[in-house]
Order: sequence, then C-alpha cells, then structure tokens
Amino acid sequence: MKISAQDLLFIDFEGSSLSHMTWPIEVGVAWIDEGGEARGWSSLIRPDPAWTQNDWSAASQRVHNIPRSALDDAPPAHEVARDLLRRMEGRRAVSDAPGFDARWLRRLLITAGIRPAPPIVDFDAVAFSLFEGLELDRLYEKLEHIPRPHRAGPDSLRMARAIAHVLPGPAPELC
Repeated sequence: MKISAQDLLFIDFEGSSLSHMTWPIEVGVAWIDEGGEARGWSSLIRPDPAWTQNDWSAASQRVHNIPRSALDDAPPAHEVARDLLRRMEGRRAVSDAPGFDARWLRRLLITAGIRPAPPIVDFDAVAFSLFEGLELDRLYEKLEHIPRPHRAGPDSLRMARAIAHVLPGPAPELC
C-alpha cells in the first residue's frame, strides 16, 4: 500500500511520570504539508480529576521542565482528546517511543469516553520501510542535529522535519 508524506502524523507526549499510573500532561503532533514543510500543534493538558494526582514525578518535571502549576490553566483532558483525534483522522500516527505514547494516548482518549485508541507505529520501523542506504543516513544525521527539548510540540516536529529533509520534493509518494 502506498502512502504519501501527508498520511503520517508524528506524535509525542510528555507525562506526569513513567509509572503505571502516569497521565499525559502535554501532547504534540506534526505533519508534512503539501509543500513538504513540517507543521505542528501542541497543547498542555489539565489533569482529569479522576487521575491520580500524587503520580507527579519531580524527576520527570526536571526532564520536560513543565511545572505542575502550568497545567491548571490548560484545556481539560477531554477537550484536548477530541481536538487531537480530529487532527489524527485519516493519518497514520508515528512515534519514537510508541509504548509510552500509546499508553498516554489511551489514557487521554478513555477520559473523553473514546475507545479504542488508534495504533501508533514506531518511527524507526517507518523510516526503514520508507528509505534505505544514503536516504536513511541522511534521515538519522538530520535527526541527530535537531535538538530534542523533551517538549511534545518540538519533539514531534523533530521527527517530521527529519522525514521532510529526506523527501525528494513536494508531496512525494512513499512506499
């Protein structure tokens, strides 16, 4: 099956912790537009009252640099879930940490009463299925040179920009 660059949606979450009770605090998605440019959207997530509030990790906060208080004025989880799902429609979700991101996606969507969650494909699997040889080298070299601030928006854009860098021109067909 052939897909175009516009069929991919790069997704990243930041979470309250890495425990089994973790909940999403930020989501970012990025895509490649018709002109071959990476575009993105992100949102902080106000924790749902049903989520275990004592699952906030100071170590995780040091990594993503999002204080708990920053979430108090964020959109509610159910609103972010519905907005995210609209952005995901018709696209294949891709993540560089699909295990964690799938867990946070499920938690977010379940909170909004949405089941099942769309699958998330591993970035490396997508890269190796789309490119080979020098293209793969260029992709991973570009990825290495784009900073990873551990914020959902920039981290999802990082993946999209690396893929866009390797594409031969506007709106190419990928196999």
